[in-house]
Parts: sequence; C-alpha cells; structure tokens
Amino acid sequence: VQLQASGGGSVQSGESLRLSCVASGFSLENYDIGWFRQAPGEERQGVSCVGKSDAEVYHIESVRGRFTISRDNAKNTVYLQMNNLKPEDTAVYYCATPHPGDYDCRSEADFRSWGPGTLVTVSS
Repeated sequence: VQLQASGGGSVQSGESLRLSCVASGFSLENYDIGWFRQAPGEERQGVSCVGKSDAEVYHIESVRGRFTISRDNAKNTVYLQMNNLKPEDTAVYYCATPHPGDYDCRSEADFRSWGPGTLVTVSS
C-alpha cells in the first residue's frame, strides 16, 4: 500500500497548482484521504481531508476558500486544487490515509501509508 503525491512546482503568489495523490496496490475509493504539508523547520500539518465521497471534506481555516480536495475513483486519484497561492503555502505536501476508525484531519499521528511528498514553492 503506497501513495504518491505529485504536481508540485514553483509559482508566483496568486497562481494555482493541482496536486495529485495516486495509489499503488489498493483502491483509493475505499479510503478517506488527507493532505498534509511540512514547511522548513516546522512540523507536518494537516491541510485537507476527503471522505469516501466528495461531500465529506474538511479544510483548515488558512486554506478554506482557496483549496479544493476531490477524488476521481476511476483514476484512483485524489486531487488538491490550490488557488490563490501564498508564500506561506510553501511546503512539501504529502498525502496519506487515516488509521481505521475516527480520526482528526489535523493530526499526523492519525494517518499512515505516507508516500514521498511533492514540493510547492510560492514566491511573492
């Protein structure tokens, strides 16, 4: 079971990026997915989560209205559309699945199956 995040890059403030989280070895449609990010010198932070349907989503306040999380089960992929990016969004972004049961989207300890991250750099 492995997840791979991709789609990062270097952009200017106000621009957009779409990150993809692709699963290998299992079907994403059976799992909730969370996006996390880790800025230099900081702890990994939960950003957005999606349940087994797009109707169940959560975003932390600092990205609400700018980021959208969605899933395409046919492509076994979860996306994080990031609009109006700001320098403070600069980080390595990761996707992961929560442990079975209740979880807190903001809690790294509640998640597993971390794959390599993808770097997002936003310059002003």
